[in-house]
Amino acid sequence: MSGRIYLSPPHMGPNERRYVDEVFASNYIAPLGAFVDRFEKAVCDFTGAGAAAALSSGTAAIHLALRLCGVGEGDRVLASTFTFIGSVAPILYQNAEPIFIDSDANWNADPKLVEEAIIKERPKAFVLTHLYGQSAKVDEIAEICERYGVPLIEDAAESLGATLHDRPTGTFGHFGVYSFNGNKIITTGGGGMLVSDDDEAIAHARKLASQAREPVAWYEHKELGYNYRMSNVLAAIGVGQMEVLPERIAQKREIFERYRRELEEFGEIEWMPEIPGSRGNRWLTTLTLRRSDPKKIIAALQAQNIESRLLWKPMHLQPLFRGAKVYGGSVSEDLFARGLCLPSGTAMSPEEQKRVSRIVKKAL
Repeated sequence: MSGRIYLSPPHMGPNERRYVDEVFASNYIAPLGAFVDRFEKAVCDFTGAGAAAALSSGTAAIHLALRLCGVGEGDRVLASTFTFIGSVAPILYQNAEPIFIDSDANWNADPKLVEEAIIKERPKAFVLTHLYGQSAKVDEIAEICERYGVPLIEDAAESLGATLHDRPTGTFGHFGVYSFNGNKIITTGGGGMLVSDDDEAIAHARKLASQAREPVAWYEHKELGYNYRMSNVLAAIGVGQMEVLPERIAQKREIFERYRRELEEFGEIEWMPEIPGSRGNRWLTTLTLRRSDPKKIIAALQAQNIESRLLWKPMHLQPLFRGAKVYGGSVSEDLFARGLCLPSGTAMSPEEQKRVSRIVKKAL
């Protein structure tokens, strides 16, 4: 059997090791350091965000964004239901109530349901996920949120490099969040970034992420903080990864196009769409099947040592959120029942991808 093909493994560029060696030579491996500053600047330069705070995870970034929006016990927070738990768990950290928003035909949150929920629930914030590297209708949603005075937090963990009308996801709301987990389009092994044009808010985020220590000669704490700052070692990897991000986006999009060409003969397959005016990073190649069971495809691939995955199980179906309020629900439930993610690693060769396609064809 051939070597294992993973869903979306890390792919290092030419400089990450050199930058890490520089960190070790300096012996400055702890949180903060020159590479943390460089990484934050690189993300700001790429996205156009005004300020950034490098953190331990995207989940930590969402948590700090909720704190900075004043979310507290008993507050209602809207959130995309078709997403990963890390998008939503921070709402519970703040003892707030998540209220879930279903997807539209483009898989991301439905703006009509967003407005309906805002009018009825008067939420303290909305955490919008850009799913699988594809932009949501964030221009419409940002306008709705602004009209009703609801802070928008963009969970762009999966969509670094995606744009809508040439504007990067993560820069439409008051806060944007990126993830550098091991399976993302670029990675630091673990890590995240909080961005905003609000310099004061990002400065406060850095303070909260450093145990909320006051700027005095002793350890003084007036508010609750966290140990959320990124290490200089991981930031060094991030600086190198940012240098290859445009190349990785191009590779991910090529992978998607190859799958589409290989499998286009099957009227059985529907691909995740790009909304007009957008350009996704195609972090994962995702699809739904009109009649076949996606578990059959996954089993056939697994038998050949190839990793694939079902689409996200909607949050309103998770036992943790049993009884939670949801606006809509049937669209994301249907996507979960019929969809899957194909291997999309940027180091995967065209021959390996053809092997995946052959197995999918045979299973269909």
